[in-house]
Amino acid sequence: MYTVLVVDDSPFIVDVFVTMLERGGYQSIAAYGGEEALEILTTVTPDLILLDIMMEPMDGWETLENIKINPKTRDIPVLMLTAKQLTPDEAEGYGSYIEDYILKPITHRELYDAIERVLKRREMIRDDVERAKEVGLDQRLVDEYARLAKGVDVNNRLLRILETTYNINDSKASEKVSLAIKTMENSIRFQQERLAQIKEEIDTLQQKK
Repeated sequence: MYTVLVVDDSPFIVDVFVTMLERGGYQSIAAYGGEEALEILTTVTPDLILLDIMMEPMDGWETLENIKINPKTRDIPVLMLTAKQLTPDEAEGYGSYIEDYILKPITHRELYDAIERVLKRREMIRDDVERAKEVGLDQRLVDEYARLAKGVDVNNRLLRILETTYNINDSKASEKVSLAIKTMENSIRFQQERLAQIKEEIDTLQQKK
């Protein structure tokens, strides 16, 4: 059974998601704010964290930064679950730290699908990393592969959210937003190309085995 830490400064919201998770067969832990979440993480290591952004006094982004700078917690996948629209600056600044960005309200099925998608991707990357190590891929490339495999998937999801939120073909869309989205598209394209190169190297090494 997977354990999920739910972090929100609204007790009502926390209770709603704890109930949803338990109905879905997950074990849940409640944290009513960022500071309480960090305190819980000193003794508990959940399989995944559902983290809201608009909290006080410590908001979700600050909580996320604290989770990711701590070697003991930085590998725990964090799924942002919030009513706040994603901005291009947030996508660029925090995209490498998170696993997904889900807008509330959300149905039971959407929540379960999001969690399973994150956990399955994590398992798939672990399997690919083990295969890469077995065929003798350089550790530096193994680490780069793991980072890119996650990054491409997450950034594509963030890009779709931005494209839905800000219609760049609309004359009202700011030049800054349009440029940020196009820059993100180019970055994803580069990441995909590099990922394909490393996959090809893994396949080549495997064929030589």
